[in-house]
Amino acid sequence: METDRTRPGQEYAHHRTRKPRRLRATLLALTAAGGLLLTACGAGGGSDSNTSNATDRTGFPAPAPAVTSGDDGSEQDGEQTGTPDDKIAPPPDYLSTFALDVDTASYGYARRALAEGRRPDPSTIRPEEFVNSFRQDYDRPDGNGFTVTVDGARTDQSDWSLVRVGLATRTADSAAERPPAALTFVIDVSGSMSETGRLDLAKKSLDEMTDRLHDDDSVALVTFSDEAETVLPMTRLGGHRGQVHHVVDELETQSATNLGAGVETGYATATEGLREGATNRVVLISDGLANTGDTNADSILDRIARERRDHGITLFGVGVGSDYGDALMEKLADKGDGHTAYVANDADAHKVFVDQLPQNIDLTARDAKAQVAFDPETVAQFRLIGYEDRKVADDDFRNDKVDGGEIGPGHTVTALYAVRTRPGADGHLATASVRWLDPDTRAPHEESGQLETDALHDSLNSAPATFQVTAVAAYFADTLRSTELPGNPGLGELASRAHTLAKETEDKDVRQLAEAIDEALRTD
Repeated sequence: METDRTRPGQEYAHHRTRKPRRLRATLLALTAAGGLLLTACGAGGGSDSNTSNATDRTGFPAPAPAVTSGDDGSEQDGEQTGTPDDKIAPPPDYLSTFALDVDTASYGYARRALAEGRRPDPSTIRPEEFVNSFRQDYDRPDGNGFTVTVDGARTDQSDWSLVRVGLATRTADSAAERPPAALTFVIDVSGSMSETGRLDLAKKSLDEMTDRLHDDDSVALVTFSDEAETVLPMTRLGGHRGQVHHVVDELETQSATNLGAGVETGYATATEGLREGATNRVVLISDGLANTGDTNADSILDRIARERRDHGITLFGVGVGSDYGDALMEKLADKGDGHTAYVANDADAHKVFVDQLPQNIDLTARDAKAQVAFDPETVAQFRLIGYEDRKVADDDFRNDKVDGGEIGPGHTVTALYAVRTRPGADGHLATASVRWLDPDTRAPHEESGQLETDALHDSLNSAPATFQVTAVAAYFADTLRSTELPGNPGLGELASRAHTLAKETEDKDVRQLAEAIDEALRTD
């Protein structure tokens, strides 16, 4: 997606206030000159929050200094005088804007690494993908578009709460009602795919998916190693399933990984077999370890961007393998207006290729973006947890030429915020809005939801079970990438809480979360 990106770990307290332009410009200038940009203690080496002078004992940025009026009417920065008229100047922007994301690959790969007795690289940890890996109970709309749910709970750390913004699309139609699909599978057959659980798992998944697709669906197969080859042109499945199974069965690993050639040939094949009125999608199955040919991410991404723009062909990336090129796969799906998942075993493959098939084929919203406006009267600071790669300029929320996320039926999108309320604050806390384009007419639509301070649950343990699961998943990701969210109780308490929630919800996904936290404890 072509968004206005912010460096990872730089998301604290963006809010736009209704002040004169001169004051706004002065605030921005003071912020830049004094090094008072509020920075999060997020992932990645780019964050300098640990050395900032504007941090409190939690490692979170302290509020900006007061701004008062001078005798000549000019604005000056200075200390608070303690008089009733003096207020801490709000940060220059109280908005948070991002493109929607339903990726889950980061969580899947983290589980795989932990099961093998090793901690995943912190750079591969994206908290939003942990959070979005679990079922939610949000209300759903009747037609295309979204419902918006906003709730929150206070943490054990004074004045800090977790606020959850939940967006949900309509329930996925039965398989008989979805539109036809034209799917181009681009399959990595390089030498690294010979590892057990890579190509063999991909082949099994393709066979199962072929049996589940409709007669009116079309499938093409492209393989790549040192070169790329279209081994099956776009073919209607009706009467040809045996041919597809035969081609899949003949797949064998070869040598190097020319991922660039695979993407190039895959999109060319998808374009040649383009079907009007169908969902045209490239499905890339790979370990993402490009080592020959065009290995430059930007040039590969440019090709995907052109095809997406010209033909509306979206990308679904499926990652496999214990040694996995997470960053490249994530960037490819991002630029291709798609999403990524990670498959470690047969259960994962069934979930991705069978259970989630309607979500991965149909679309209910294009270029979907969210914007959360926090009230400066009640909110001192906030941080969006994750979504570093999905940030959008606040002014582009209603700019429909700026890419957002492509979302299908049955999806939920959750964004979690750490929010520091002002002591004794009471009243409106936040308004969350989502904007999207109708997938057929491209007409824009918006929906909003609000949260008041008195609606915050008194504690995380008193919040609904789904909220608690969201919090545990976010804190788990926070621990794995060594950041410091307020109220994080540590792995031991997270494991205990996850096991309790697994019993309460009887949800196997939550049980797997508890097991993953147990495995993380063993790697300490």
